[in-house]
Amino acid sequence: MSQHLLKFQELLRKLFQFDCADLDFGIYRIMNHKRDLIEQYIAEKLPKLVAEELSTGMLAEQARIAEELEKAAVQLRDVMGENAVDGDGNLDPRWSDTPAGARYNRLQARLASGQSRAGMEATVFNHLYSFFSRYYEDGDFISKRRYSKRERYAIPYNGEEVHLHWANKDQYYVKTGEHFRNYRFRSNDVAVQFEVMDADVEQNNVKGEKRYFFPRYKEICWEEETGAVLIPFDFRPMSASEKVENGKNHLQEAIIRQAAAEIPKRLEGAPRALAAVTAERHRNGEDPITFLEYHLRQYTRRNTSDFFIHKDLKGFLTRELDFYLKNEVVQLDGLETGTEAQAEAWFQTFRLLKLAGGQIIDLLDQIESFQRIVWEKRKFVTDVQYCIIVGSIDKCFHEAIASCESQWKEWCNLCHLGKMEGDFFSGNIGTKKGRLELLAAYPTLVLDTRHFDLDFVDALLASFANIQGATGGLLVHSENSQALSLLKHQLSEAVSCIYIDPPYNTGQDEDFIYKDSYRHSSWMSMMSGCLAASRYLASPRAGIFVSTDDGEYANLKFVLDQSWGAQNFVADVIWNSRKSISSDTLISIATNHTTFFAADKELLDSHKADFRLRHSADNFSNPDADPRGPWTLDPMDAPNVRENLTYVIANPETGQEFLPPPGRCWRFEQWRTEELISEGRILFGRNGNTRPQYKRYQGEAFEAGLTPNTLWDDVKTTTDATRMMLNLFGSGTLRPLIDRIKPKPVELVERCALLLASDGDTVLDFFAGSGTTGHAVLRLGREDGLSRKFVLVEMGDYFDTVMLPRLKKAIFTPDWRDGKPVRMASKEEAKRSPCIIKYVRLESYEDALNNIEFDDTGVQRAMQLEDYVIRYMLKWETKTSATLLNLEALQRPFDYQLVTHANGNAGTAKADVAETFNYLIGLRVKTRKVYQDDGRRYLVYRGDVDGRDVVVIWRETEAWEKADYVRDKEFVARHKLTDGADEAFVNGASLIRSANALEPLFDKRMFEPLE
Repeated sequence: MSQHLLKFQELLRKLFQFDCADLDFGIYRIMNHKRDLIEQYIAEKLPKLVAEELSTGMLAEQARIAEELEKAAVQLRDVMGENAVDGDGNLDPRWSDTPAGARYNRLQARLASGQSRAGMEATVFNHLYSFFSRYYEDGDFISKRRYSKRERYAIPYNGEEVHLHWANKDQYYVKTGEHFRNYRFRSNDVAVQFEVMDADVEQNNVKGEKRYFFPRYKEICWEEETGAVLIPFDFRPMSASEKVENGKNHLQEAIIRQAAAEIPKRLEGAPRALAAVTAERHRNGEDPITFLEYHLRQYTRRNTSDFFIHKDLKGFLTRELDFYLKNEVVQLDGLETGTEAQAEAWFQTFRLLKLAGGQIIDLLDQIESFQRIVWEKRKFVTDVQYCIIVGSIDKCFHEAIASCESQWKEWCNLCHLGKMEGDFFSGNIGTKKGRLELLAAYPTLVLDTRHFDLDFVDALLASFANIQGATGGLLVHSENSQALSLLKHQLSEAVSCIYIDPPYNTGQDEDFIYKDSYRHSSWMSMMSGCLAASRYLASPRAGIFVSTDDGEYANLKFVLDQSWGAQNFVADVIWNSRKSISSDTLISIATNHTTFFAADKELLDSHKADFRLRHSADNFSNPDADPRGPWTLDPMDAPNVRENLTYVIANPETGQEFLPPPGRCWRFEQWRTEELISEGRILFGRNGNTRPQYKRYQGEAFEAGLTPNTLWDDVKTTTDATRMMLNLFGSGTLRPLIDRIKPKPVELVERCALLLASDGDTVLDFFAGSGTTGHAVLRLGREDGLSRKFVLVEMGDYFDTVMLPRLKKAIFTPDWRDGKPVRMASKEEAKRSPCIIKYVRLESYEDALNNIEFDDTGVQRAMQLEDYVIRYMLKWETKTSATLLNLEALQRPFDYQLVTHANGNAGTAKADVAETFNYLIGLRVKTRKVYQDDGRRYLVYRGDVDGRDVVVIWRETEAWEKADYVRDKEFVARHKLTDGADEAFVNGASLIRSANALEPLFDKRMFEPLE
């Protein structure tokens, strides 16, 4: 076997990540499952393909010529003597002019002008090695488009005036929740935890050296009582001495080998712990792998693994292979001077490289496309809960609520019940009577359905006549692009305002991990995907505000130009993010960017009169001493208010127009038209627009006449926002996390929402962080009485530790100090609080990959198909995996199981297929009811899809016979479940009149292409 073949085979094993054979999560587990077949292709089928092709065409002709030459030499020796042809095949010159000698020389020349089989084989494998190695980097194929030897790279340019391209533009950035997370596993009833104590990440946008995980051996801790081992880690660059000690390649692997030997020495005085970490988990060939070594490898790889999936790897590599063949294989200059045999050799090499390279591309693309399918497919909802204020819950549920200890424990921890200043409740919450009194006294207490059993939750949700209407917020625990794709149909063109505060890519963002060579490119790929997805959710008059700093502002602007349209750029708003001066930098940074794009700037311009900030109450007077506060606008106090900011107001019924007094604007009152007209007061906005231009609530004046500018120096700073959070939560265990989050001020997001979102509008934040956007919408609604809604998406752990508790606290009462409520929410504030906040969790990309199962049934038969291994094996063998929507399993919709893997341990979780389907079809749920038919559970959703009344019915149908379907039909008819509906869906087969099977639509929406 030639060294050129061996070299290329080693490259292929690297491309297919054979070095990760000990990893069993995500794509590595799938690759390991198919490693033998891939190895068979690399070791046997590919060399055989090349050998067979080299035995045809020009090389076959070369073999024939060589055979004729040998026969001619024998004949010459027989006739002219033994010395006519010497041992090196040279003809004695005396016989060159003879016919036999001339024929011999011609054959020899033809043979010499061609390329030997060994030479051709070396050329083929060297070219394959050169081509595939140039695009591969640390587990990914990077889109470096080659052009020629002189002009190395090309970009996909289509004649635009300005075109921006980045290295990872053709790839999905796979953002995960694994980075820098603590890791825990069990062995022999001992819990072992890895914990990052110090993460030395790049500072001030300066890219440093690569970081590695180093155990802190001296700080390893064993607790006999709890049976727990703590192994702390640093994440930092290598020192000079460590580089010498560990060599140049596979440095993290070298650290792991050292740690696997060193950590047990630190536990020699703890036999239980030592036995746990040194226990054999499995074998890699003949080598035993301990639990410690196995989990060290899992942990470090999860935190430093690859983050890209190519959107069209086959298309990219096929185009690049064509470039390579034309520019570096077919030597056009040499064709003019070369012989016919040389030209034929070049073209045969061309054909062979295209054939062999095409097969390898197909095999690589099969794996990459499989990852893309799993990434793009809509993720299952795995958990659904509701936060409901007690004041909106019927009193018939209070007895059960009073008995729920876990709920009361949460309330005591979050709200410090009975301990507020001026608190009018003085009962004993340890008794049922006291609890019932407190439920009546505190209507803004937020009940979380996670504390209650299914029967209670079913009954509670059924008591609402319009769940969607009562829901003021939706929280989604998920990676942002996955959440946006699931919400596409439900929120299509329904969002009025988007505010996001993404990672700034400073190197200090632990929730944004990037490849060393492509930090800015990685960030742009991440932003490009989710910004494009958000565009489909925006209403025509919507806009997006994106906060960033100087480091990525230019790149952000380009990405927004491409995803939202350069023509829709409105402004770059500058706000004072901090007041303090830093002496550590050349220029102390005091501001941040908030870039504003419209969904349709031309449309927004045509309604710019609505795009106004409320006026400060300090500029208003109250000449009539109205107890509700000031309502007149006095130009003497507000010199910046122009005369054209007061408007004619028309009675929409009569057309009669009314002018306000000079320098004044109309007061808005929420009374019926005829009452206002009879009393001489006008209620409608300018030119009959029903959107009010002026409101007064709780002593504050609001005026829609001030044009915002691009300098917002009157909002709070990040320091103020952190102080507000510490007042909300106190200075306890959450303080380090809050300091690291650096939340944006509520006032900043309030202003963005105020400009774009009115009554009933939705505000979206898909980098929700600590939940500032939700808090801002809640507070804004309490101030002006408008019922805005919010949708927040966050994947970090602080979804549960910060964001959800923050919103529960903010709903309970607006004022907090040192983690304790200062006062009760007023009745008016309670009335303006959202009744329901819904929160859901989605299956993660890692869970989806780990949930892949292989069905080997029929594989042997399928193996006979041409190109099965190269093109079809993954799709064929995984099609019944639950994460890829096993339609047969929908016969058991209330027990749809997903396999989960956490910290090296396998488990199961239920997917909520009913909720998943609701989001996929865009069902805005009005009612959710559960019916029982002698042990059979019916879950029935009714709501709106694009203005149509839609019913969705779920029930268990496994093993049903004809009589069961008849009974099913009669039950649905008796309870009139589908009466009046424009469309009805039901899982599985049915005899229900006018009902459609939901499975085809479920499958279609689950896997529809991302636009």
